[in-house]
Amino acid sequence: MFFKLSLAQWSLHRAYFGEVSKLPKHDFFNLISSDPQKALQGKLDPLYFAKHAQGMFRIDAIEYVNTFYFDKAEDQAYISEMKTIAEGEGVESVLIMCDAEGMLGDPDSDKRSKAVENHYKWLQMAKYLGCHAIRVNAVSEGGYDEQMKLASDGLRQLTEYAADMEMNILVENHGGFSSNARWLADTIRIVDHPNCGTLPDFGNFTISDTESYDIYRGVEELMPLAKGVSAKSLAFDDRGNESDMDYARLMKIVKNTGYTGYVGIEYEGDDLPEEEGIKKTKKLLARTAKELE
Repeated sequence: MFFKLSLAQWSLHRAYFGEVSKLPKHDFFNLISSDPQKALQGKLDPLYFAKHAQGMFRIDAIEYVNTFYFDKAEDQAYISEMKTIAEGEGVESVLIMCDAEGMLGDPDSDKRSKAVENHYKWLQMAKYLGCHAIRVNAVSEGGYDEQMKLASDGLRQLTEYAADMEMNILVENHGGFSSNARWLADTIRIVDHPNCGTLPDFGNFTISDTESYDIYRGVEELMPLAKGVSAKSLAFDDRGNESDMDYARLMKIVKNTGYTGYVGIEYEGDDLPEEEGIKKTKKLLARTAKELE
């Protein structure tokens, strides 16, 4: 394959959170913030994510999600055990996806600075685990240009901190204006720092309830700035293809940019058990890569 394969931890969110994963978004994040351990009601323990990736799927690189570890970022004993488990499994830690830490483009400068600082602990955890980056969200308020100005300011502050640690800040298309690929690409260019790039997600181009962005155009516009790729999958047809996304077309765009880094499997469908969805996505990526040789 022209790329390396990783597994995004959110692909197993039902296995880790159990019924909690079905809560409304607001209630879910309230629980994560107030009682993180209570949220972990699934059959699997996220401490052993590296073991799950290797043992269940034969995938040797992983992308963590901070909401599984919301009270563990500064628990050195726990993080050390995570690292020991990953090393024992021969699994590389690629990045940590970070949510629920405030708006990096908050119009209030004090709140914006606080959101930046809230990410420091995740950078430190990621660095210790051997990751190269954290994934963040370019969230703000206001109009198109105002949000670009505010988000780029917060991202620049965070990237400067990350660069001192030889770490990267990756921004995913993840709702709002960030799902407008042109807006996100221009925002990253305003940040203008080699340690700040994109993490194109094949499926996250819904800007609002009434507006979406073309996924192929979006991936094409974000790939020149990419330091990671998220291969979203939701459902499959009887031939094993993703039902609503042309993986051959998407991965050809990825390949044509010269990208050779990690492509993270992120199955989020409801129709299949998570294990089956992950395996189908892995198989689809392998087949697609072979067709593009």
